[in-house]
Amino acid sequence: MTLQNKINIWYWIFTIGFVLPLTAGSLFELSGNADSISQYTRLGYPAYLPPFLGLARLLAVIAIIVSGFPRLKEWAYAGLVFDVMGAAFSQIASGQEFTNALFPLITIFFIAGSYLLYHRRVALG
Repeated sequence: MTLQNKINIWYWIFTIGFVLPLTAGSLFELSGNADSISQYTRLGYPAYLPPFLGLARLLAVIAIIVSGFPRLKEWAYAGLVFDVMGAAFSQIASGQEFTNALFPLITIFFIAGSYLLYHRRVALG
């Protein structure tokens, strides 16, 4: 197996590791799921925020999955990092248990791995 193949496999492992859960969460937020809205209001955010963030997150995920738009992909990675860091910070700052912040922190790990491997793939051609 070539280095390029190994990098491609790891890239998709890391990418799927955050794309699937973020897509599922985005769909819940877009559908107006009561549990999703409840979580936002418990953190002190207005109920109109989940659909907006769900749509923005879904568009970012699509930009990362679809190749051919490198600048858009960079913005999408950055937007997801800010979104997920904000989620972790909100969980911690609102006084909730630290375990509630673990999912966003683990998600940042997967986004960072995907981002680094994306650039490695580009460098290898």
